[in-house]
Amino acid sequence: MMKKKSTTALAALSMAAVMALTACGGNEGGNTASPGPSAAPGASSEPSTAPAKEVSLRVFSTFGGTDAAREAFQKLLDDYSAKYPNVKIENDVMSANDDGFRTKVNSDMNSGNEPDLLFYFVGSDAKGFVDAGRVMPLNSLLDEDAEWKNGFIPSALESVKQPDGNIYAAPLTGFYEGLFVNKAIFEKYNLELPTDWDKLTKAVKALSDNGIIPLAAPFDQSHYVIEHSVLAAAGSDGQKAGLLNGINPEWELGIGKLKELGELGAFPKDAATIDLTMAANYYSQGLAAMVLEGSWAIGGMPEDVKATTTVLPFPAVPGGKGTGKDVVGGFGSGFYLSKAAYDNADKKDAAVSLLKYLTSSEAIKSIAAANGGTPAANVQIDGLPQVALDGFKMVADSTSVNSPIDSYLSPETFTTIRQNVMAVVKGDKTAKQSLEAAEKIEKANKQ
Repeated sequence: MMKKKSTTALAALSMAAVMALTACGGNEGGNTASPGPSAAPGASSEPSTAPAKEVSLRVFSTFGGTDAAREAFQKLLDDYSAKYPNVKIENDVMSANDDGFRTKVNSDMNSGNEPDLLFYFVGSDAKGFVDAGRVMPLNSLLDEDAEWKNGFIPSALESVKQPDGNIYAAPLTGFYEGLFVNKAIFEKYNLELPTDWDKLTKAVKALSDNGIIPLAAPFDQSHYVIEHSVLAAAGSDGQKAGLLNGINPEWELGIGKLKELGELGAFPKDAATIDLTMAANYYSQGLAAMVLEGSWAIGGMPEDVKATTTVLPFPAVPGGKGTGKDVVGGFGSGFYLSKAAYDNADKKDAAVSLLKYLTSSEAIKSIAAANGGTPAANVQIDGLPQVALDGFKMVADSTSVNSPIDSYLSPETFTTIRQNVMAVVKGDKTAKQSLEAAEKIEKANKQ
């Protein structure tokens, strides 16, 4: 647990530093944050060793579907292929909003069909293939290439370090999650922004009465709803307590509050059948006033909606231990190098070269500019919209920055909570019953 706390604190400091530097600039809508000189070490995207052999590499990532960085990532691959035409790259992508991508990754990694480079989560999702030795520790590669290593913000590397002291995933951008709010809709109905629970519930009722979806959220893919309701009730320490030592009453309080929101009409009428993509579409089309999402969602918003959007922490649940300024965020993903590719004499140089190219400072800058995430490198990002700056400020003003719950609960445990959200909202199950079912699975998986 101490390891998680120190990692979270470093991630928070990194994001706060970006925000502090942003605040110093007075550009119109621009983010002048630059932790170092423009020609920072590691800024070059030129691989240290150019691959010489004809070789094919498969890269799997979630830069697909409606991901805001999809085009930026494809351009990186195209530019690399133009520079090194002897390296053929298969860009294998799925949307992170498609639950099937986890199944595909686990299947590929456990069947000997692993991609040469994999962009995926850090934490419990990756534990199986990391423990099985399917991916390479990157420590030696980083130590051998000071230019590459020095291009990263130290706290970003620290955030992806695992309990065994190894770094397996080279980070690109950090993230934050929050309650994205369409200020124009709130102003139209003379509503205060939902900065506390009373304002949130009043807004939900008024919006629902006027035919506006208050909170665009699906029941099945209820990842963000769970994360924020638990954090808002349990606070940072309570959120990290997990389920191994019994059910935390604040977890029960937070999950139980979803029933109250449902009774007020908070969720879409078709919340039982839509997914995260449809929920985001409701917000982007102006049909919903609020959506729980991550910083990556900003790039996919239409300009008119983006211009009227701000992002806030999910308000603290009355009677709980949340501060109202607890935030979900960190550096939770990165590029893995498969051991199979590293051990293949024909692929090794090209795979290492492409890894360094895709995680160079210039590559990180292009992805961060596209998805609004906190860059893991010493780079300057210009022209960010106000909502992105609001997001940086939210993190800078936070009392804690916390990893998502599903980064430390087993996937089966989190799925059980997620699949019971509709039953809790509709009153078919209590929050305690939902958590009891999850607790049994968590304890069985940790034995």
